[in-house]
Amino acid sequence: MNERVDRYYPSSGRVILHIDMNAFYCSVHEAENPDAYKGRPTAVAGSVELRKGIIVTCSYPARRRGISTGMQVQRALRICPELIIIKPDFHLYRRYSSAFMEIAYNYSPLLEAVSIDECYLDITGSRQFGTPPEIAEEIQRRIQDELGLPCSVGIAPNKLLAKMASDLKKPNGISILRLRDVPSVLWDRPCGEMFGIGGKTAEKLKRLGILSIGQLAAADENMLREVFGVLGTWLKRAANGLDEAPVNPEREANKSIGHTTTLPGDITGIGEARPVLLSLSDQVARRLRRQKLVASGVQLTVRTPEMKTITRSSQLDVPTESAEDVYKAACSLFRKHWSEDRPVRLLGVTLYGLMPKDESAIQLDLFEYERQPKKELLNKTMDMLRNKFGENAVLTAGMLNDPHAALLRNHKERGTSLQKDRLRLPQGDED
Repeated sequence: MNERVDRYYPSSGRVILHIDMNAFYCSVHEAENPDAYKGRPTAVAGSVELRKGIIVTCSYPARRRGISTGMQVQRALRICPELIIIKPDFHLYRRYSSAFMEIAYNYSPLLEAVSIDECYLDITGSRQFGTPPEIAEEIQRRIQDELGLPCSVGIAPNKLLAKMASDLKKPNGISILRLRDVPSVLWDRPCGEMFGIGGKTAEKLKRLGILSIGQLAAADENMLREVFGVLGTWLKRAANGLDEAPVNPEREANKSIGHTTTLPGDITGIGEARPVLLSLSDQVARRLRRQKLVASGVQLTVRTPEMKTITRSSQLDVPTESAEDVYKAACSLFRKHWSEDRPVRLLGVTLYGLMPKDESAIQLDLFEYERQPKKELLNKTMDMLRNKFGENAVLTAGMLNDPHAALLRNHKERGTSLQKDRLRLPQGDED
């Protein structure tokens, strides 16, 4: 038995799985309510009532009818009148995300979550569970049987090829991509299909006469470095299937914490923006405190109905964990950089320059020095009450009657924040 299994593991090198959930949001709803959604064309989208939302993801039956991610709901319904539009439930998605990663974690502690619906798993030391294909099949079967969700799994000697392999067979596929397979499997494909190469890079490669991954693999590295800088070396190595990046089970400290919300209807002016900015500031500050961090900068994101986006930022006088400070900075940025008569479709507030609170030397003037202990006690009390009784347990006056604020407080559909600080992964005996 051991000899049979050992032949599948390299004497040196690694075996990496990339687990990618298929049409994750739609699959979660189908698992929760199969009678309503199983085998039917479905799509998750916001602003369903106004039919102005964008398709976030869609089921495979919907894709076969011509529906795609990013399509406007109105257009999708014209193409497929029987399409079922589902409101997002981010709380539910996080719960299923945690569950499928717990299953994967049973086979190796070297698990790296890269988003809510995908992770890498280093199984080099997991031969007690069988061969790599057997482990992949068992994980896939358990996720289907225990959660009702389909997934694709890529098996490869590194993260790059594992990611590429998981894309080869969808839905519910398992693919092996060895280094020796790269020329026959990948080199005829366009550069834009290589993971990590975006549209702008692919276009620049095209202008250099490099159209396929194979041509990129054979390209002169010095020339690539002249055009792309250090990225040029990575491009050539990636095209040859080379990648040494480790599977990192430790979640890196967040470089930023942000929250955006697409508004049900356009708003104009600081008067209409204030309640939304207050709720956004409240959400990001609460997440900041949950991680025991303070922020030294605030960034505002504004998007027009024509989908034009601007971001503006400002440095705070002293690092903060207070929603009040974040709110004041966000309103100041809005007034300074956005005219009163320009409509707004989306607003976002992001905190950056993050550092552990216990490592930050916060310089306070005398007035603030006296107020700070009271503010911290108030924040702790509000957080405790909300944790116990829900987001609506304690509200500021500015949030009471605003519909956008109410939407943001709804844990099922509060904006588009799905950063990894919301994912609770198993680490030892903890969730």
